[in-house]
Amino acid sequence: MPNNDGMDGIIGQSPPMLEVYRVTRKVAPSSATVLLTGETGTGKELVARALHELSSRSTGPFVRVNCGALSESLLESELFGHVKGAFTSAHETRTGRFEAAHGGTVFLDEINSVSYQLQVKLLRVLQEQEFERVGDTKTIRVDCRVIAATNVDLMDEIEGGRFRDDLYYRLNVIPIYLPALRERPDDIPALVKFFMERYVDQNNLSSARITTAALNFLTQYDWPGNVRELQNYIERALVLSSSDELDVEDLPQHVRGLAPLRIGRKDIHNIDALCTSLVSMGISKVGDESNEVYGAVVSRVEREVILQVLRQCQGVQTRTATRLGINRNTLHKKIDEHSLQNEAR
Repeated sequence: MPNNDGMDGIIGQSPPMLEVYRVTRKVAPSSATVLLTGETGTGKELVARALHELSSRSTGPFVRVNCGALSESLLESELFGHVKGAFTSAHETRTGRFEAAHGGTVFLDEINSVSYQLQVKLLRVLQEQEFERVGDTKTIRVDCRVIAATNVDLMDEIEGGRFRDDLYYRLNVIPIYLPALRERPDDIPALVKFFMERYVDQNNLSSARITTAALNFLTQYDWPGNVRELQNYIERALVLSSSDELDVEDLPQHVRGLAPLRIGRKDIHNIDALCTSLVSMGISKVGDESNEVYGAVVSRVEREVILQVLRQCQGVQTRTATRLGINRNTLHKKIDEHSLQNEAR
């Protein structure tokens, strides 16, 4: 079993995770820019921290910026700083995150959220290691490693005119893909053990164990929220359980297959599969009136399915199309047809 020193909190010995460990250790000592890709909840920040801790910059700062949490103007000030009077609320000069990360690592999470205009300034930092604070003309040079992360396909963003291809190629020097939990089910027992030990300690419990039946349900579930979802369910089960043994009844209903079918499960591949059940309801395409009823029901089912999957995928259309089993062009048409633009990004 490989030594996981320097990779705290990253659990798993499945082949996909062994590849993550291998590339991370190989790349960490270098100064190369790294692009972490993978769904939400797969542990991208943990890998970013491991890259920092295993590098020669480990004694320097590790600075994280959630690019998706701030507006364009606020993000620019957050990244590069500003001088007093640069804008209305700039009452004093402020150091930006790139300056704060000098000698260490800056982690740009949700890099896909950066506006097209701000991407130009980011590209300059990556290429020249220099920038100006907002409202200033003085050039500041920094020495920091850049690690970026995204949960969407940046090539799709480039095709949609939302992401610069030159920035993408500058970020994608070393790509590391974080597998979804459903791609490594053999790691689930080890993750369950890890989280149970953590929350037993945090909640001052004497001990806890899990039944084989409960563990089987956890292993078979599809985990659209990945490791973060598993972590939350383990903590919830430990806190609410009436004994020191987690059993099937301590798991959420949908994990046990008792709740309404969750879109994204492995037994649902496209919208049309849902509509076949209409026949058993006595609704067919025979006759004008039946056609009208059938079409209305199919449209309603279709809209609800797409809405649920969009919300599960946080509006990311590439992931939504994949889970529905349709291509992105078809999804775009359906989003327009059902007026779901506010749910999609």
